[in-house]
Amino acid sequence: MGSLRNNEPVKEPLNLDVLSHKGSPSPAAPDKTSLEELLIQRLLPSYPRYRGNRPGSPSPAPPLEPEPEPLGSRLPPPAMELLAAALSAACALDQDDSGREPPAEESPAAAAQVPPPAHPMTADSWRNLIEHIGLLYQEYRDKSTRQEIETRRLQDSQTDPEESSPSEETPSETEPTSTTENKVAPQINLLRNSNSRFNLWQDLPEIRSSGVLSILQPDEIKLQEAMFELVTSEASYYKSLNLLVSHFMENERLKKILHQSEAHILFSNVLDVMAVSERFLLDLEQRVEENIVISDVCDIVYQHTVNHFSVYITYVSNQTYQERAYKQLLQDKPAFREVISQLELDPKCKGLSFSSFLILPFQRITRLKLLVQNILKKVEEKSERETTALDAHKELETVVKACNEGVRKMSRTEQMISIQKKLEFKIKSVPIISHSRWLLKQGELQQMNGPKTSRTLRTKKLFREIYLFLFNDLLVICRQIPGDKYQVFDSAPRGLLRVEELEDQGQSLANVFILRLLENADDREASYMLKASSQSEMKRWMISLAPNRRTKFVSFTSRLVDCPQIQCVHPYVAQQPDELSLELADVLNILDKTDDGWIFGERLHDQERGWFPSSMGEEILNPKIRAQNLKECFRVHKSDDSQRRKLGSRNRQ
Repeated sequence: MGSLRNNEPVKEPLNLDVLSHKGSPSPAAPDKTSLEELLIQRLLPSYPRYRGNRPGSPSPAPPLEPEPEPLGSRLPPPAMELLAAALSAACALDQDDSGREPPAEESPAAAAQVPPPAHPMTADSWRNLIEHIGLLYQEYRDKSTRQEIETRRLQDSQTDPEESSPSEETPSETEPTSTTENKVAPQINLLRNSNSRFNLWQDLPEIRSSGVLSILQPDEIKLQEAMFELVTSEASYYKSLNLLVSHFMENERLKKILHQSEAHILFSNVLDVMAVSERFLLDLEQRVEENIVISDVCDIVYQHTVNHFSVYITYVSNQTYQERAYKQLLQDKPAFREVISQLELDPKCKGLSFSSFLILPFQRITRLKLLVQNILKKVEEKSERETTALDAHKELETVVKACNEGVRKMSRTEQMISIQKKLEFKIKSVPIISHSRWLLKQGELQQMNGPKTSRTLRTKKLFREIYLFLFNDLLVICRQIPGDKYQVFDSAPRGLLRVEELEDQGQSLANVFILRLLENADDREASYMLKASSQSEMKRWMISLAPNRRTKFVSFTSRLVDCPQIQCVHPYVAQQPDELSLELADVLNILDKTDDGWIFGERLHDQERGWFPSSMGEEILNPKIRAQNLKECFRVHKSDDSQRRKLGSRNRQ
């Protein structure tokens, strides 16, 4: 891709030759100690978590006690510089003995006293790193999620609690485990392919030669990998966006075929999205260049999410029209279809489709939230970096929700208009179209005819067809009539619905449940005995009609302790409103499941619920892994939980 900062001067690393008198005989021990003190005082304050950097701490940093074997006697001067930079991070990991809590904000004066970065990564090194990212974002995303699946499989297969931990990964059998560099197995083998000269943060030449890996704690190395993945994946994403614009959008043949309005619907505001990604990547690049040990990235994520990421909402909200326009162009314009096919065959695209480039912004904004979650799981609890990660995650979640709502709003409005045209009211008319109303589920059920004494009659006339439209706040009960119309004969608010499953009473009454309307269209209570076509269909209707009822594995009014979990190993696209679309590596709590292969689950990272085929996932059997997943989920969403508790308290008052 090339550097985004070609016009900036290359930062020079600290030159220790002046301090250590390169080529001269080794000085006496007191001189060595003085040199160490000078190094520590200059290098330690560069790392934000070093206690001498905190307000109220003495400055400059206190010197270390003289050691019998001075640090400088074991390493040449260049290695000393890098080792001291690493030592700054290692010292920062120790608990503060004073027990002081750092204030929320630093004074400008204190900030001004912080010296220049201790050991920057030169712009040339960073440029070389970015240029050798061989993966397009689609490839990176696929590889990383599949690696995540394999990692969980390994964790799930470990049963000895002394040998394994849910937060620890196991190296593959082909990887050496004796070297210091491999003492922490990465969660995701980032950007690993034949076109990439590096795999991970710990694979960078600067890191390997510095001795950092022998000093940093394993948890800090995992955190560095998580932050590094966010940075390099943004570079991969920018590379793919640039290809979408330069290879497809700006293609001269395509420009001649597409009308201006068609091009606008197809590409929307992708130029704005790319500009935002470039600005974001520039700031991330600058942070990486400051120090080989990355201080933080979530503060940058927070600032860009608040100030710039609204462009994603605009792009994603157009997705419904974009997909429709693309299908229409393929159908109506053979020339368009031919040009797109030729462009897709270009080696630059690596066999990826045009549509995979169009959905990049939506995939990135959701993935970015997961990357921040991954960082949040690895930072120290009650630390400044945890606070920053929580803030960044909260803002990203707001943007992602707005993106989802934008997509849904476009399709829901059209759907409600279509339903309104099909309904004919036998009772008092109910206005269907509303900005706050949407369809949850629709379909045909069998209603039992006659008095209760006729339940034992084994005849096909025992049941007759009815059709239900269930909205988020209203149930409409109809019968289908000629002309693709529906005649409404009853309705009730969704909050006044109750359901009850019947015990097994033979084949004719299998999959039967009772639906009670506490107050129907005639302002009276009414009951319907309804039969579904399968067990899964019956349970899906019951949960949709009364969402707060107890399920097979959990009560919605109680706290989840240890319920079954599943991870997605095959992507799934929802076919009905009550279904849940799944991405690879999603982890879900299993709230209910049926004998005919359907699961009702809640995704951990966003608490979205819905049905999906059980064949899409693999159950997580290790209770330690399930407990760890829940713990991480509660930690990520603890700020949301406290906010909900405050709102609930206000409502009760």
